[in-house]
Amino acid sequence: MLNPASKSPFSTIEYMQTCLKDDLAIVETILTEEAASPVDMIPDLSGYIVAAGGKRLRPMITLAAAYAAGGATSATHYLSAAVEFIHTATLLHDDVVDNSDLRRGKPAAKMVWGNTASVLVGDFLFAKAFHLMVRTGEIKILDILAKASGVIAEGEVRQLAAQGRLDLPTEEYLAIIEAKTAALFEAAAEAGALSAGHAEHSAALASYGKNLGLAFQIVDDTLDYGGTTSLIGKSVGDDFREGKITLPVVIARRRGAPEDRAFWDRAMQVDKQEDSDLAHAIHLIRQTDAAKASMDEAKAYIQLAKNALITLPESEYRILLESLADFCLDRGY
Repeated sequence: MLNPASKSPFSTIEYMQTCLKDDLAIVETILTEEAASPVDMIPDLSGYIVAAGGKRLRPMITLAAAYAAGGATSATHYLSAAVEFIHTATLLHDDVVDNSDLRRGKPAAKMVWGNTASVLVGDFLFAKAFHLMVRTGEIKILDILAKASGVIAEGEVRQLAAQGRLDLPTEEYLAIIEAKTAALFEAAAEAGALSAGHAEHSAALASYGKNLGLAFQIVDDTLDYGGTTSLIGKSVGDDFREGKITLPVVIARRRGAPEDRAFWDRAMQVDKQEDSDLAHAIHLIRQTDAAKASMDEAKAYIQLAKNALITLPESEYRILLESLADFCLDRGY
């Protein structure tokens, strides 16, 4: 087996996938079966993005949380698939809203089937997620994931409303990413604990998931100005080209000289961007140490996530969750 303490973030993910391989195989089967439909376009489109895989972070959080709390059950498998369907549905919708051309290193589904089909199949996957939640027979779990789905939608609308607000307070940025990203991480971890029948560990795991999700999104936003397409699964600079106000931009503008703020004020207006603007934006983010400051913020949330695990019984799966937190941070360095 791979060493979970390895400094390679990919080794960490591979190690988790190895430890959870039997459970992940069950989850993959559920995803395939539930995405089936007599309407050809639905399995074609959903299969396209589900098969693209990603790292299955959210299902692995659900599974590892269940084991860390006492043990996975059939309900855990249903929940893991439901969490992945919710995540996939939001990706389909996001790519339409954000006009993104690339997803997980491949052309976005909307580039193949169009915007309308992507939105409708996203709705189909949301419905399938709720069907899987009901199969757990646990009203509390259904309530957690239903609320998370609503919060995610609110977060996307909140981000849309913040478009162009270059003076966006850091607190508002954090509120946006807590809703649109951290809410699902939190729900995945909390629901995982409840599926194991150990409600006493659910609050700690919810805290872990929330803080992990906050750090994950901050790192993702930072990588948009210095990562690679293979690492982040989308085109580098997508956030910039879409005029998204993220933490690195907020910090770089705040710290910059007047002429730098003038640059941000123009360049973050999509219709006024020039070909050389992305390179200059990356230069300013490095010059002002905005990337480092953003990563420091992410590091603080990772520490909170790991601290939340202290109350859990010592186990291989608690170590897995700690390693996953390190992975989320390490990919930004």
